[in-house]
Amino acid sequence: MRYLLNSKLILSVSAAVLLAACANTGNEPPAQRYRCEMGIEFSARFSGESVSLDTTRGYEMLFRDAKPLPDPPKPYEYRNPRMSAEFQLGKDGNEALLRYPLLPLAVRCVKDR
Repeated sequence: MRYLLNSKLILSVSAAVLLAACANTGNEPPAQRYRCEMGIEFSARFSGESVSLDTTRGYEMLFRDAKPLPDPPKPYEYRNPRMSAEFQLGKDGNEALLRYPLLPLAVRCVKDR
């Protein structure tokens, strides 16, 4: 009986791993890792008009900024109600700026190479 339960568990886990592997199409761009001031780290995945951030403070989905006139939107600025992020800053374009307006907090970040 115990052998049968272990076999079913192994089969279930194997099936879950196989399904997860099939779901990943390989078309996703690789995540870009950043390290920031104050010990904040995150990875960013860009997808069209949005970027998903997996941060030390949680997961966030940000959308390309659509500021009202007169200031035009910046091409690499994304936001949601809790935070904003601006990418491709600095001389080499490997810096980012995260802003948490509710805290208020702004941190500078550098892309891992």
